[in-house]
Amino acid sequence: MCGVVGYTGKNQAVKYLLDGLSTLEYRGYDSAGVEVLSPSGNLHGVKCVGRVATLVERCKTANLVGTAGIGHTRWATHGAPTDRNAHPHTDCSGRIAIVHNGIIENFQELRRDLAAAGHELRSDTDSEVIAHLVEDAWNGPAKGDLAAAVRNACDRLEGSWAIAAICADAPGQIVCTRKGSPLVVASTPDGAYAASDVMPLAKVTSHVIQLDDGDIATLRQDGSVAITDRDGIAVEHPSTMDIDWDASAATLGGYSDFMAKEISEQPAAIERLLQGRLGKHGVELDELSMSDEELAAIDRVYVIACGTSYHVGLITKAIIQKWAKIPVFCEYASEFNYSDVLVTEHTLCVIITQSGETADTLTAARRMKGMGCRVFAITNVLGSSAARESDGTMYIQAGPEVCVCSTKAYTAQMVAAVLLALRLALVNGQMDQAEVERHFHDLEQLPGLISEVLKRRWQDKQAARLFRNAHSSLFLGRGVNSTTAYEGALKLKEVSYLHAEAYPAGEMKHGPIALLEPGFPVVAVVPADHVHDKTVSNIQECIARGAVVVAVATDGDEAVAKLCQDVLWVPPVPDEDLFPIVGVVHLQLLARYVARARGCDVDKPRNLAKSVTVE
Repeated sequence: MCGVVGYTGKNQAVKYLLDGLSTLEYRGYDSAGVEVLSPSGNLHGVKCVGRVATLVERCKTANLVGTAGIGHTRWATHGAPTDRNAHPHTDCSGRIAIVHNGIIENFQELRRDLAAAGHELRSDTDSEVIAHLVEDAWNGPAKGDLAAAVRNACDRLEGSWAIAAICADAPGQIVCTRKGSPLVVASTPDGAYAASDVMPLAKVTSHVIQLDDGDIATLRQDGSVAITDRDGIAVEHPSTMDIDWDASAATLGGYSDFMAKEISEQPAAIERLLQGRLGKHGVELDELSMSDEELAAIDRVYVIACGTSYHVGLITKAIIQKWAKIPVFCEYASEFNYSDVLVTEHTLCVIITQSGETADTLTAARRMKGMGCRVFAITNVLGSSAARESDGTMYIQAGPEVCVCSTKAYTAQMVAAVLLALRLALVNGQMDQAEVERHFHDLEQLPGLISEVLKRRWQDKQAARLFRNAHSSLFLGRGVNSTTAYEGALKLKEVSYLHAEAYPAGEMKHGPIALLEPGFPVVAVVPADHVHDKTVSNIQECIARGAVVVAVATDGDEAVAKLCQDVLWVPPVPDEDLFPIVGVVHLQLLARYVARARGCDVDKPRNLAKSVTVE
């Protein structure tokens, strides 16, 4: 939701802070700021509404000299995006500054207490109370110990946080802590670093330390990092992680935007995921950490996710039920956490989250674990909270995804779900080895099929003209491709701000058909599958009411070509259940072209953040 960075060491801090914030901008971009400890022993900061580029320009004339500092890029939760609500926040004296990611749930009570004690709070945020709590502790029980002051302040907080604090009277130190929001630190010869995730650190080190909830890390100017737990006891063996991708993977590499780059990376991502997965005993999923006997005993599966990952969940549900014959419940995590759940001792919970830090999904996973369920995570981020808190994890290996709207992680997650379905179907006897191998070889064709779709991007660019001046749109599909329609509509909304609704095509006549009028754009996903003719009938109903229809169809479908304004052609997919993994690429491309035609920033859509770490 927000990006946090910190540095103390031999070099000028502001360069890393600004570079790091630029890398983390996908986490939030309503406002940004930095605070640097100057050689004179005072804190100097710059913060502003808008993108990090605006902050960079302001810092050019601010003379932010100093080798220790913290920075932040914000996605607003409490208080509008304004200069005074931007981080860092300082205490009354201006000698202590903090940055914070998360939500302080009891901040109203704390504000009242602090105001009654004489503190002057200058923002509308929940985060500012942290600076004043640290101030109280610094001048009281902590007695000038910054780590103790931060620990004392956290004892009074309720909610979630990743915090970095700096104090003018503790030169060369930065203190970091977390609860429920990710934070990593690193020790190098040039200094000590902190960040919300590994992406800013990939340029300076390949080895990071992951803070656990309650850990307090003190970063020092000599590059050392000292970590204690919530009781102040030294952590001798903190969690560590090696960054296994080159920093260039998070750069544009010649593309105009990350959305275009990440769409193009889908074939390679799927190839990586499939490599080495087929063995003598079917699909190899050692990550499940369950025996074949335990897997065969599974009597129901809960799939829990949010947003785009929820759409993966719907595909997961359809394929597991069809292939493994196991009942599957797919739930929005935000709704699931407040509903009744029916579990048995043989229930498997699958959580799907690109970032591995989605707050609602993690809450659901903890709930299911508390009820005795095994929890399996499908995620993209090595060492994320989802991976660390689950019984088993499949990393989709898509590489860093910078564009806020997920593309390559979506298709890779679907492939991971298919692998899970194949494993379950084999161990419970619904498929034999030959059937599993046949389906796996179908999966191996997907990278080539997606590459062919990418060559046809001109079709999406041409179709985008129908949406440029539209006020709304409708997406339709049947069976598993109703989910393809849902994802296509979501992508269009996210990046172009054009309203879009998605329905199973047969449901159109039960209400949405009232939207149709001459020129109204409809997208129909109509592959050569067992419900093709039914979907064609729905297309005809749209055209009869003046709608212009863009179809996603299989090569050679003359019936569709004669009916529709534009066709986004897809090469034949060997198994109709796998069509969503290929067909959705056209809808990703279409959304991007529509957004660019409407003048939108496809990488950083308004009001959205990549990693939703608050409920």
